[in-house]
Amino acid sequence: MLTTDEPLLLRHDDDQGVITLTLNRPQAFNSLSEAMLLALQTELDAVAGEARARVVVIAAAGKAFCAGHDLKEMRAAPSQAYYEGLFAQCGRVMLSLQRLPVPVIAQVQGIATAAGCQLVGMCDLAVAADDARFAVSGVNLGLFCATPSVALSRNLPRKQAFEMLVTGAFISAAQACERGLVNRVVPPAQLAAEVQALAASIVAKPRVALAMGKALFYRQLETGIAAAYDDAVKTMACNMMDDSALEGVQAFIDKRQPRWG
Repeated sequence: MLTTDEPLLLRHDDDQGVITLTLNRPQAFNSLSEAMLLALQTELDAVAGEARARVVVIAAAGKAFCAGHDLKEMRAAPSQAYYEGLFAQCGRVMLSLQRLPVPVIAQVQGIATAAGCQLVGMCDLAVAADDARFAVSGVNLGLFCATPSVALSRNLPRKQAFEMLVTGAFISAAQACERGLVNRVVPPAQLAAEVQALAASIVAKPRVALAMGKALFYRQLETGIAAAYDDAVKTMACNMMDDSALEGVQAFIDKRQPRWG
């Protein structure tokens, strides 16, 4: 039974540098209250400065991944200024996920709705249980999911994203995988193991290459193709001069496994 003195966000670090942040409001379907957003922001800021961090997993306690914003809290003292501040706070958290120098994996069970679906979309990778469901359902309450639409439209094809936004309808985990919102779908009992296997395959690669590559990946998506290639050329040349890349290429030439520190 969850008590009021339990933290809203749990953190677990393994010895490989995989950091799991678990949303811990199962009785509220892990909704993103102001306090939850603050807890997430605090941990993401901390992880950004930790050299031993290699992968971040966003997980959730209970039956649901995340039901979006806390509607009761949102309705308590409505004002334009309050809502702009709340959504800006949420936006900072979402951008922090993308700006982390390590890959972020969403581990999704149950429902991921509205800002919860946005959270999945803003993670670099996502693995879902096969009974998970996804929706941007604010329109059913008269509220178009504007901020979640930013993440959704950068994951799904336009017409499929727009259909979700204007109907509020749920899609299945299989549909989410087909449309590009998640990478893998597995039975619920295999969810944690599948996430750990994906994390292990990332940890086996040099951190510097992943950090440079992730930053370039998102930068180039927002630019024209010529500018994207210019940026990619500089990034790849810089990466090539790093010891890990030089060792990896030499190992390939020598027909051996690379010896990375």
